[in-house]
Amino acid sequence: MSGIGTRAPDLSVSVVVRRTPEAVWHAVADPRRIASWSPEAQRVSGADHAPGPMAFGTTFAGSNRNGFFRWTTRCVVVEATPGEAFAFDVSYLGLSVARWRYFVTALDFGTSVEEQWWDTRGAPMKALGAVGTGVVDRRTHNERTMRATLDALAADLEEA
Repeated sequence: MSGIGTRAPDLSVSVVVRRTPEAVWHAVADPRRIASWSPEAQRVSGADHAPGPMAFGTTFAGSNRNGFFRWTTRCVVVEATPGEAFAFDVSYLGLSVARWRYFVTALDFGTSVEEQWWDTRGAPMKALGAVGTGVVDRRTHNERTMRATLDALAADLEEA
């Protein structure tokens, strides 16, 4: 996705999960599971393969919700390194929106999973996004939803 290069994420949130890096990666590399933890992502469709990690190049649609606002994005997996990282680029109406990445690091007492977000929207998409999603301050909104997502992920994986 253009505009990212080697720049740091616009936002990064992490949590420690008492599971192996492989188990954590296996969970976050299946966006259908992410939808079960996220307060905004509601459903993933169009990925024509068995449940589990998605491979590099896989495309899928992400259905999202914020209150009564609803929208669907097109996503493509741009990184799928087992036990380490999983990322996908998001677009809407052919315009770039974001890159989402999950980075997994082994610790002595579990695994750190870092959810990273790059805002790749241009001015037209920022305006359209505010109207279509009900979110004007996307960074603050994403920080809240990312924390909720990672807390739910940790609770889910630690119950298993």
